[in-house]
Amino acid sequence: MAISPFEIYDIASTFLQHSLHLTSTLHFYARSKNEYSHGIIYVRRFSMNRNDYLLNKHLLLVDDEQELLDMVVSILNEYGFYNITTAKSIKDAVEATQKLRPELAILDVMLPDGNGFELMKQIKQYSDCPILFLTACGEDEDKFKGFDLGADDYIVKPFLPKELTFRIMAILRRSYKSENPIVKLKNSQIDFSSAQVIKNNEHIPLTAKEYDLLSALYRNAGCIVTIDALCEAAWGDNPFGYENSLMAHIRRIREKIELNPSQPVSLVTVKGLGYKLIVE
Repeated sequence: MAISPFEIYDIASTFLQHSLHLTSTLHFYARSKNEYSHGIIYVRRFSMNRNDYLLNKHLLLVDDEQELLDMVVSILNEYGFYNITTAKSIKDAVEATQKLRPELAILDVMLPDGNGFELMKQIKQYSDCPILFLTACGEDEDKFKGFDLGADDYIVKPFLPKELTFRIMAILRRSYKSENPIVKLKNSQIDFSSAQVIKNNEHIPLTAKEYDLLSALYRNAGCIVTIDALCEAAWGDNPFGYENSLMAHIRRIREKIELNPSQPVSLVTVKGLGYKLIVE
């Protein structure tokens, strides 16, 4: 598809199989006047590595255009964010803030019942969550106003998906750096910040592959993660043929996290499908 006559408006992505498989299709969206067009490329999921625990933060995304909400949600899903609430108005956003207490709010400036600056003031009455403006309002006056009100960042559309996710991660790291990202299992704990397992007061280091596999399992804690998805999380675009290596890594992980690795209670096998991480 030739998109040169169009202004690139946004880039979005969708999972082929929800959150359990990492192979993805990336859609390019372009706009001319009020008409949308799109093309498709295939990409590998971007890895956040040791900041994966931040991907579980609850995000509030506010924009009055449903298609744009869907596109941004798809981008965030592609990069590992799944705990997302959307709102299309100030009223809905304030209600969501009161009920759900988001840990980051991403706001448009132009909304049907007011503007994002007004919304930010209302959100701050109920929450001290960081604020990121994501808007087509690119004038310096708008940016200065947002920062003067206390916004943590300001991104002007169109934007690159990687830039958005990098900036979100930077905000989350600054805002929640004092948190201790420790995952409690039945007989041990995983400290993702130091890449260690803590068992019987012993600190056991994780290898890079073990860390990648546990991160993928933790992002889908309580759910089945397929063998293909785990292979792709650890070995990238061409995961085929790594099943035996995966089994060896799973065995070593169990030796680190389980009291009895031959009878696992935290990292369990779902026969014919994959594996599941059970957290406390």
